[in-house]
Amino acid sequence: MRDNFSKQEQEVLDVIKTVIDPEVEVNIVDLGLIYEIKHDENAKTIYVQMTLSARGCPVGDAIISQVKTVVEANNRDYNVTVELTWEPEWTPDLITEDGKKTLNM
Repeated sequence: MRDNFSKQEQEVLDVIKTVIDPEVEVNIVDLGLIYEIKHDENAKTIYVQMTLSARGCPVGDAIISQVKTVVEANNRDYNVTVELTWEPEWTPDLITEDGKKTLNM
């Protein structure tokens, strides 16, 4: 995930932080599951690219749905797209320092 988000993209990221992975009880931003956010005010679109920690994640569909729901709820005039990708593959190295603290790593 890049570090130089626009103000609007950071606001989207903050909203996504409310989505918790129920298997580990850590928000998906701190788990490193969000790869990209694009906020286009002119086109009224928000694009979120994310991954999951495993291809067979039993709650994967629910997490993706929650991301779309919370972003749409906070950006009612925008068309929100959430794309799942497996490249690059998620690894524990993507977990933020806050996430590592929560997980006692």
